[in-house]
Amino acid sequence: MSQLPEDGLIHLSSPHTVMETLTRLETIVEAKGLAILARIDHSGDAAKAGLEMQPTKLLIFGNAKSGTPLMIAAPTVAIDLPLKALVWQDNDGMVWLSYNSPDYLKERHSIPENLMQNVAGIGPICAEAVR
Repeated sequence: MSQLPEDGLIHLSSPHTVMETLTRLETIVEAKGLAILARIDHSGDAAKAGLEMQPTKLLIFGNAKSGTPLMIAAPTVAIDLPLKALVWQDNDGMVWLSYNSPDYLKERHSIPENLMQNVAGIGPICAEAVR
């Protein structure tokens, strides 16, 4: 894929398959004490509808103790919480892990600086998943 969309997204290339990357991500998320709230298999659902797309899976995870203070301070952040990480394969066979930049969330929702540590952990989690 020649140009990945930015607009607040961070994209990390993964040397693993989509499923391997997702499994690694889930293991790290759970080890950090975060709850996995949903797994959405976009490509699997497409196949059930008779459509074809590259492997694409979304993991939704979080922790109410971290997310609730953010939503109290900046209620609109609830549209972007819990945290989400998209693991997908492009048309060239490259696997990517994409997520919303914490700085983007701060700017989009006017999150107070003192609460940024509540979402900043997604970067290291995702970086570890693609190692």
